[in-house]
Amino acid sequence: MVRTRFAPSPTGFLHVGGLRTALYAYLYAKKAGGKFILRIEDTDLERTVPGAVELIYRTLNETGLHYDEGPDVGGEYGPYIQTERKNVYLDYARKLIESGDAYYCFCSKERLDKLHKDGATKYDKHCQRTVSREEAERRIAAGEKYVIRQNIPAEGVSSYTDLVFGEIKVDYNDLEDNILIKSDGYPTYNFANVIDDHLMHITHVIRGTEYLSSTPKYNLLYDALGFERPQYIHLQPIMRDAHQKLSKRHGDANYEDFIAKGYLKDAIVNYIALLGWSPKDNREKLTLAEMEEMFSLDGISKSASIFDEQKMRWLNSLYVKELSEQEYHAHALPFYERLPYLKGFDLAYLSTLLHGRTEVFSDVQKLTEFITKFDGFDTELFVNQKWKTDATLAAKLLPDLIALAGSEWDTLHDALNAYAEQNGYKKGQVLWIFRIALTGAASTPGGATEMATLFGKKESLRRLAVALEKVRR
Repeated sequence: MVRTRFAPSPTGFLHVGGLRTALYAYLYAKKAGGKFILRIEDTDLERTVPGAVELIYRTLNETGLHYDEGPDVGGEYGPYIQTERKNVYLDYARKLIESGDAYYCFCSKERLDKLHKDGATKYDKHCQRTVSREEAERRIAAGEKYVIRQNIPAEGVSSYTDLVFGEIKVDYNDLEDNILIKSDGYPTYNFANVIDDHLMHITHVIRGTEYLSSTPKYNLLYDALGFERPQYIHLQPIMRDAHQKLSKRHGDANYEDFIAKGYLKDAIVNYIALLGWSPKDNREKLTLAEMEEMFSLDGISKSASIFDEQKMRWLNSLYVKELSEQEYHAHALPFYERLPYLKGFDLAYLSTLLHGRTEVFSDVQKLTEFITKFDGFDTELFVNQKWKTDATLAAKLLPDLIALAGSEWDTLHDALNAYAEQNGYKKGQVLWIFRIALTGAASTPGGATEMATLFGKKESLRRLAVALEKVRR
């Protein structure tokens, strides 16, 4: 059975690159009828952020990437949190020492810093060459601090097959004797992921191309311990632009950022899926269920993808348009509540006006901020070449239009149209002047009478009177 895993470190919000890895691992497993496993790799204690684990659970479940096994749902190969498996790693590290595939290292930070300062590009195997097993055990018994390093062969070439990139060859001379067990007794990622992937029966490892050249180190561990190697699927990075990768450490976007901006979770997942994978029919709008059915390694790109938020906005707008009025209003309400100037408005009615104009829900501020700018609007807005209107015509018509709004409020649209016909004006002329006088904005989320309904009779009459005073000056 195919078994994939997502193994994030709880160091903050879930970055889009991590979410894409989780998505592809989920899709690959589901397409094959297999299982998707969540494992928390928290051995880097200094970078662990309180609450990050719960955030990972929430994000995966919100986006529909429901894992079959994991820390909070259980499974037969747990525990699924690495710090709860500490003794497991030590046992395997000792086996590697017995076989000569690892060794104890006592080098001080000062010695390592001097190596680096002197131009060394990797550790020089000093303790492997100079410290016998017996001496190492005496020093450990005496309480001296140590780490356990992998013993990489000095010569030879490693070869393995990646399911996307094909055969990968790496010279062992380019690899360092990386640390397997740190001085605090916890494993490094390089060691723990190998042990856990074996014990959890992971068949396919999906991760970024930054691990292409270090995978031979993991394969040496698999071979030394008599484990079967998994299949590898490496993914090209998501780029910020042609030269820079998206990076969690540099504050680039994460899932929570996009939710806060007003993106819909289904649109986020849909867009992230397309950053490195193309379905055979080149469709761009896909549900998660459709992705499960269509996902194939044939569509995985060997080139990096550039994150284009404008395209993501466009894709999100398609999802917004499909919402019912009730769903739209429920999503928009938290964004309305951040805007004090909307207090007292009929927000349900406002939603009907904004629905078709919204790409992401944070747009509601841009779409409604004209409300706050009315008193300072420029009377040049009355100029419209198409309708041949200007402030002079506005000054002429507004007294009549104010009177109509006061007396024919309940049938205002029909009354304005009738006024235009009876007085020899085009309907567009009358409606343009009325809307500009009412809103003081060239672009509004609705027409003249829709804006009047939004403001209500009292506020509309006040605004029309202010506009009349402006054009009379």
